[in-house]
Amino acid sequence: MQLQCRGHAFAKSPVTFSEIRMQAGMMSCAILETWVVTEIIKSYWHNGKEAPLFYYRDSDMREVDLLIESGDTLFPVEIKRTATPTRQACRQFPIIETLGKKQGHGAVICLVDKPLRLSEAITAISVTDL
Repeated sequence: MQLQCRGHAFAKSPVTFSEIRMQAGMMSCAILETWVVTEIIKSYWHNGKEAPLFYYRDSDMREVDLLIESGDTLFPVEIKRTATPTRQACRQFPIIETLGKKQGHGAVICLVDKPLRLSEAITAISVTDL
């Protein structure tokens, strides 16, 4: 079957429900990350401040979703769509030491019900606390 749209022919290909769910699931992670970063930016702007936010990704594809800079300290943040975060989510945080800055307390912003200490230097924080 072909569909016509202003003189262009489009082939109709069947799309399964599982394909749509898979694509929606992948997009929901990106949407959550965007929402979290936007909320953090808004909190700075509402207090009349510039948001000192960055992300890190290197040629080895190691990345940290968000770095919040305060003086000579970087506070690393990972954003995860999970209610059961682990320290594995923060495995890239030590990269900060190679950037010539101090590493502040890290966070995993996720779907936990209440703050959860993952280690002495990392806390899981609920998206509802933003």
